[in-house]
Amino acid sequence: MSALRMSRRAFGAVLGGTALLGVSPLALAQEFPVKGKPIRILVPFTAGGGTDGQARIVAQKLSEVLGATVLVDNKPGASTMLAASEVAHAIPDGHTILYAPSSTMAQNPHTLAQVPYDPFKDFTPITVGGRGPLVLMISTTVPAKNVAELVAYIKAHPGTVSYASFGTGTSSHVYGEIFVKRTGTDAVHVPYKGGSDAAKDLIGGRVQYMFDSASSAIITQSSGKAKIIAVAAPARIEALPDVPTMTEQGVPGLDLPSWLGFYGPAKMPPAVVTALNAALAQVLAMPQVKEFYRNGGYEAGASSPEEFAKLTRATYDRWGQMIQQVGLTKQ
Repeated sequence: MSALRMSRRAFGAVLGGTALLGVSPLALAQEFPVKGKPIRILVPFTAGGGTDGQARIVAQKLSEVLGATVLVDNKPGASTMLAASEVAHAIPDGHTILYAPSSTMAQNPHTLAQVPYDPFKDFTPITVGGRGPLVLMISTTVPAKNVAELVAYIKAHPGTVSYASFGTGTSSHVYGEIFVKRTGTDAVHVPYKGGSDAAKDLIGGRVQYMFDSASSAIITQSSGKAKIIAVAAPARIEALPDVPTMTEQGVPGLDLPSWLGFYGPAKMPPAVVTALNAALAQVLAMPQVKEFYRNGGYEAGASSPEEFAKLTRATYDRWGQMIQQVGLTKQ
């Protein structure tokens, strides 16, 4: 029997622990994954974006590793909170998991007045999926080749230049607000339900710039109607070696942690968490998956659940400090 499929006897070894967590041992005394029951990976963005692409290649390989059907379920909206809330209230049997950016857990609680979940009490961290920065991208309708020229353009058109985000309170919004404050510019925030929707309006020239994940931005840039002009990271990235960082271009402070990771509902049995962590680690180490992430400006790689829990807390704390420093209020 595969090490990633647990017998009733092996699963029973952890039932005492699950009972202490308030989960019915009877309800969970079964093999994982349950035969004939698909595993759903909820993605809080529309289909077609970089995060969606990562989730789909992981789902394909995870299905092969576990011998189970693994589906990607796009649930955009409410600044990634619709998908997160659904997972938080799901049965903690490992068949409903979330693939979300750091903003879902680390930024939303600091920037949004009504967050329907607690990032630490309502979820079980499983593993990091990928690490990668956000990048600054402009519409080709903007006559600028770098950050300095973009700033000059915004200052020449105060209050009429718009920047998109994939939702209020998300990292793209927070980066946009920090950028406005650090550069002394006056731009209008336009939130969308996801990065791909925002990118469509950027390509169409209806908004002028946005901070987006490197993976999504590289796809958008291929349209020829948008251009990446800066990387929001401490150093340049392999996928965009000729694109300088924000700090190189005179705007420091936009190099906060950015990653995507897998979470399940709270009170998942330890054996299920272990099985999912091991399977996802195997998938994320596959050359095809690593190359897919790399081409999108991300580094694929798993962590232990404990390491991921610590990363979530550390990112939450740092974002809280930055948001307080720039004076953003909850909306």
